[in-house]
Amino acid sequence: MSGNSADDGRRMEVVLVKAGRTKIRYTCVLLADDGARVTVRAPWAGAGVRDFGFVRFEPGDVFTEHYWRDRWYSVKEVRTAADALKGWYCDITRPAVLSGGELVVEDLDLDLWRGADGTDVRRLDEDEFAESGLAERDPGAAAAALAALDELEDLARGSGFEALLR
Repeated sequence: MSGNSADDGRRMEVVLVKAGRTKIRYTCVLLADDGARVTVRAPWAGAGVRDFGFVRFEPGDVFTEHYWRDRWYSVKEVRTAADALKGWYCDITRPAVLSGGELVVEDLDLDLWRGADGTDVRRLDEDEFAESGLAERDPGAAAAALAALDELEDLARGSGFEALLR
């Protein structure tokens, strides 16, 4: 499917799976699918406000989410209801699978945040990743997850981050 497909704008669901269970399921709008990357837009799907200390996700926020079929991460641009950029929340995941009207993504516990001005880049949830047991159960997936986190951090600290999302 190309970025100009007649299917763009259709409603679908993102299904985020963690440890074999559906963590969250939410409706989004398909913006583009070039065969490797799927881009969707959705309102904040959480219940109420989620305050991380360095950013707050809250009702009215809009997420433009980029998922890859061949990469071990997703990148979510976060904007306020007034369209002010908050930053990018990146999940380390297995490559996304689009099947019918569902985009299924398996969360591997590691995350990265890049603030709007690019100066605040932080790795998140490395303790959860270590406790997940993935390194013992699936060493190949654990290695791919850590490599993806390193790649994203390098991009976020350098000049290639925005180019990744074009």
